[in-house]
Amino acid sequence: MIKQYLPLIGLLFVPLFVLFIERLFLKRLRFYWDIFKFVPTLWSFLFVLYILSEELKLPVSLRLIKDKALWVVFILSLSLLTSRLVALLLRMYMNRYRQEMPAVSLVVQASKVLVLLVGVIIALDKIGIAITPILTALGVGGLAVALALRDTLENLFAGFHVLASGQIKVGDYIRLEGGEEGFVEDITWRNTVIRQPSNNLIIVPNSKLSSSIVINFHKPDSELAVIVPVGVSYDSDLEKVERITIEVAKEVQREVEGAVPDFEPFIRYTAFGDFSINFNVILRAKDVPSQHVLRHEFIKRLKRRYEEEGIKIPFPIREVYLRPLSKE
Repeated sequence: MIKQYLPLIGLLFVPLFVLFIERLFLKRLRFYWDIFKFVPTLWSFLFVLYILSEELKLPVSLRLIKDKALWVVFILSLSLLTSRLVALLLRMYMNRYRQEMPAVSLVVQASKVLVLLVGVIIALDKIGIAITPILTALGVGGLAVALALRDTLENLFAGFHVLASGQIKVGDYIRLEGGEEGFVEDITWRNTVIRQPSNNLIIVPNSKLSSSIVINFHKPDSELAVIVPVGVSYDSDLEKVERITIEVAKEVQREVEGAVPDFEPFIRYTAFGDFSINFNVILRAKDVPSQHVLRHEFIKRLKRRYEEEGIKIPFPIREVYLRPLSKE
């Protein structure tokens, strides 16, 4: 009696064996694990249940319930696998064409939800549940849900608006209306993550981001002007000052990493100051982080060259006259 059920009992170890193989070997394959994680184990378990139920000669009513249950679980697991595959392919595609379409969580999560929703509809249809009444009920209850989740839906649609407009993308360096700035790390269904130069994260709700004034340093391109204010003494030869300053600026543009090498720097005198003649030197950096190194190198080299040429950079001087106290 027991011997005839030994093969069936042995089948119970099939899912355990598949799980062991997954955990021991296949987990090391990131591509496989991201897509198929635990799905083969579930399918082997469903296969064993199907074989056992066939051997047990269940009544017709129970067989129908069993068949529908197995089909529902299989369809939902297949939908889960498909959603993972779609999400992975989307990430690969977006990372490859990052300039045109950034790999953001909002797009990936929306695609996964859509695939899973299709799977649920197919599963319901498979077990004979009509979809139309459910959709009607969802339409009636949709208003109440929308009112309850007003802030969440507002952030969701604001995130889609930000992505569709193309004005802000992952990797862009932006400055918010309040002065916070950094690189856009991700755009999720609820908020946008910005990483500051100090490596801190700023979490901004999508609705706030879409309605605020934002400076995008990557639009229309990532290059930007670097303005360095300088002052020289009043006894300086301004023609010589301009020539020497331009020479140093060109040298910095050619040699410093992060500078635009073919840019022609220039200076513009701006004002007669209290103790110096002031002007701005305009350089050009490839992106926002490079401007700091560019300014750093220019100031060092300019001071050294001014010292060699005898050009003075004045500092504030105040003459104080003390009126003697009158003797009474």
